Amino acid sequence: MKFLQQNSSTQTSMSQPDEQTAPPLRHPYLTGNFAPIHQTTNLTSCTYSGCIPPELTGGQYVRNGGNPVSHQDLGKDAHWFDGDGMLSGVAFRKTSTDGKIIPEFVNQYILTDLYLSRKTTSVASPIMPSITTLVNPLSTMFQIIFATFRTIFLVILSNLPGSQQAIKRISVANTAVLYHDGRALATCESGPPMRIQLPSLDTVGWFDGVKAEGEPEISQAGSDDSPFGGSGIFSFMKEWTTGHPKVDPVTGEMLLYHNTFMPPYVHYSVLPKSDEEAPGHRLVNQPVLGVSGARMMHDFGASRSHTIIMDLPLSLDPLNTMKGKEVVAYDPTKPSRFAGNIRPPVRSRCTQSRVWSDEKEETACRYKEAPALESPGEAMGLADYFPITAESDDYDQCRLYYYEFDLAMGSRNHVKSQWALSAIPFEFPSVRPDREMQEARYIYGCSTSTSCFGVALGRADKVDLLVKMDAKTLIQRGKKMNATSITGCVDRRSVCEILQGQKKDDPINIFRLPPNHYAQEPRFVPRASSTEEDDGYLLFYVFDESQLLPSGDCPPSARSELWILDAKNMRDVLAKVRLPQRVPYGLHGTWFSSQDIECQRTVESLRSLEEVQRKKQEWVHGGGQIRKSWMVLREKLERAVG
Repeated sequence: MKFLQQNSSTQTSMSQPDEQTAPPLRHPYLTGNFAPIHQTTNLTSCTYSGCIPPELTGGQYVRNGGNPVSHQDLGKDAHWFDGDGMLSGVAFRKTSTDGKIIPEFVNQYILTDLYLSRKTTSVASPIMPSITTLVNPLSTMFQIIFATFRTIFLVILSNLPGSQQAIKRISVANTAVLYHDGRALATCESGPPMRIQLPSLDTVGWFDGVKAEGEPEISQAGSDDSPFGGSGIFSFMKEWTTGHPKVDPVTGEMLLYHNTFMPPYVHYSVLPKSDEEAPGHRLVNQPVLGVSGARMMHDFGASRSHTIIMDLPLSLDPLNTMKGKEVVAYDPTKPSRFAGNIRPPVRSRCTQSRVWSDEKEETACRYKEAPALESPGEAMGLADYFPITAESDDYDQCRLYYYEFDLAMGSRNHVKSQWALSAIPFEFPSVRPDREMQEARYIYGCSTSTSCFGVALGRADKVDLLVKMDAKTLIQRGKKMNATSITGCVDRRSVCEILQGQKKDDPINIFRLPPNHYAQEPRFVPRASSTEEDDGYLLFYVFDESQLLPSGDCPPSARSELWILDAKNMRDVLAKVRLPQRVPYGLHGTWFSSQDIECQRTVESLRSLEEVQRKKQEWVHGGGQIRKSWMVLREKLERAVG
């Protein structure tokens, strides 16, 4: 597959202030390299230093993150997780003349319903409430109710005459990006995945579990090929999909769940690859029984034989406002509960795999019939999956933590082991892609030398350390030393102590960035024909904050880089790609191989902001004075609600 349009044109939003004229921003999430950037760039050649590994040829690294269309009216209600989804990628094109690898940068907004509606109306502030509003204990009931009804009003208004983009889904698609069955998908837990075209990062359309908007119609669909959500008045809620689906690297199946405000609260789906000779059985919106209420459920765990659903005492319930609580509220008096035995109706094919974390042989199976999730607590007749422990940690932590569950028949379903592998802060964990959902020895992630990671309001933690954990060795040490449950920690060294005593056989390796340099989430790319799990490269964006103005803001000339680090020794930076602009600190990314890009499904149409704007103008000018008067009234209503 040839690369799509490759030119260096840069597009800047004309309806929003550019970075030269934007007023100074003081909110931690709206200053420095946290601040959004308003220009988008098509595939543009970049300069670089060092040697780009040949394994990157034809592939593309892409990272997702929130980037508000406008931010001058956000005030104190801003959060890192807010904002319209923006993808930033670097593709590695091989020239046909001399065979050299040319890195090309591209960034594009994800054209969600919210983005297109916002860009074609007079609404000044984000349509969705900020996460800050929902979690801030100082937010009054009036503020929360007003923000909620404002959103509902704007959604209804978008479906009235004069709107060329109705808001049917409220996702900003700003969390992560992944590949499954010929589709690159951007995700966010408030809606279904959005398909993206590689390497241009153009928006195709919403993916409903069967097909994406913009794809050709399916001539023959299977009898069980039902989309996410199904039917009924609350079907739109059952479309809400986790921002972190899991793709089995062996079978190609995608596992995901859907979280709602209504019982049974969680539904589960499994989508097989469609090109398999013997395709697996689809499972869509299977209820997960036993979840105790509406939960803020951001992620889940999955192996090749089990799915772990986390029922944590962190509620996400609009009715909390009636109880004097925040919409997102933590209840320390309730336990954390874990569920997810897969009960096999009919076995199809099985493989034996070594699971060293619990030191026993375990059978990994996929089934001809849809696997039903079984809550261990309900199966055993227990009130809770696992009992509350008297010990508790009385200070905030963000560590790499180990759990071992006893799921043997007749057991009390207790947690056999639970302790931290290391005392250092650890975020954005990832493993080698072909080790996901199965045995993985090495875990890569981010850390900081200045503080612990936190999501408290006003905190804007930055990554100046990348960490490689030998989880297998640390778990073995923890079991040998019989680490204390909950508060136990296998390796109690600080960041400074680890850096000062780095040895070849150290289970924790840290790469420290130069002063004033900060990284984003790293992603692993295997070396060709590698035989060792850690033999490969880490790709990540880096920003040098010495470029900042004395005010703390970014000048228009500020630029980021993509660094390529040896993932084995965690020391050698093999190449640095100089980007034409900066990439704001964002969330999750992934690596798309050349095969992923070449094997994308056919696309018939793409979403287009220009097309929506053109249709709006045609509608206004094609209907006489009545339409013009209605549009004047609409604009007044939009401005009135901000």
